[in-house]
Amino acid sequence: MTVLDEIEAAIPALRRYAHALLRDRDGADDLVQDCLERAVARLGHWRGDGPVRAWLFRILLNRFRDTRRSAAGRAHLVPIDSVQVPARPGGQAAHLELAEVHAAMGRLPPDQRAALLLVAVEGMSLAEAARALDLPEGTLVSRLGRARAALRAMTGREAARRGTGEDRT
Repeated sequence: MTVLDEIEAAIPALRRYAHALLRDRDGADDLVQDCLERAVARLGHWRGDGPVRAWLFRILLNRFRDTRRSAAGRAHLVPIDSVQVPARPGGQAAHLELAEVHAAMGRLPPDQRAALLLVAVEGMSLAEAARALDLPEGTLVSRLGRARAALRAMTGREAARRGTGEDRT
């Protein structure tokens, strides 16, 4: 498989990740396009020392951070009814829990949300996600732990967890 084939194969995952980061489908498509343009234009900069997918996610995350810095101070509100839920919805309780977790993820600090999305949503290994975020694995694990703890606290599952005797994620 050529590098361009690997880039093409990563597009759906890049779109999901960009949409989860931005919570705006049009903005996510623009971010992915910008990421792909940069990747193809700078293909010679790829060192080949890791998966192309991790390199692409790093480019996408860097572009996200750049646009976020330039748009600092401008708030972007997303109406809750515009948030799409996955296919195969559960019952009403499951739907409400999903909406609650989705909203809580939006309140996580960007570094924790980025780590959680790569590992939990995109299914990357810790090593691959750490490479994509350009972090040591220990830092990634720490961010994941803080993100999961914050989600439990924001969704009221911390108290329920204490009652089960569980101590670890």
